[in-house]
Amino acid sequence: MRSRVRGRRRRPNPLRRRSDVVAAWALRAVAVLLVVVAPLVGVAVGCWAHDDARATAREHRAGHRHVRAEAVGGTADAFPPAQGGRQPSAEMRVRWTEPGDRPRTATARVPADTRTGETVDVWLDDRGRSVAPPPDGTAIWQHTIIIGVCVTGGAVAVILLGHCAVRHAAMRRRLAEWEREWARTGPEWTGRRA
Repeated sequence: MRSRVRGRRRRPNPLRRRSDVVAAWALRAVAVLLVVVAPLVGVAVGCWAHDDARATAREHRAGHRHVRAEAVGGTADAFPPAQGGRQPSAEMRVRWTEPGDRPRTATARVPADTRTGETVDVWLDDRGRSVAPPPDGTAIWQHTIIIGVCVTGGAVAVILLGHCAVRHAAMRRRLAEWEREWARTGPEWTGRRA
């Protein structure tokens, strides 16, 4: 008995309409888009974001100077954590000596728990102003993952919205077909004349 059931071909269903077939294939296409295409788009954009963030970090390192300085002043009010989840910082007077030059001082952002006399890493621009340190590898990967996940979510939303629009159009067409057929067959069933 099982061999007969397996070997049977699908018979065409007289109640199945073309719109039903299109809806079934559209659902399969949406499943493939959601499972394959949306994650691939997220990975591709994530790779692009990773390369872009690394290039930005390289430019930041090339355009700014890194110095080891000694904290010499008191702390001011702490700032909220900077981008990338870095620790809270505070402004403090720091002093450093450049090779062949006299000691220099400036106000720089340092970790909030820095005490006078400690050595800290400070990043300065070409005018000697304190700037935020360049993003490290962890911040770059966080940026990459967030961008990839958001783009994947956006792709999923676009796919689902497109599917809803196709289903809505198919439903309107199906209802119009049913209305036309009922107008043709309804009088035969109800005994009314059109």
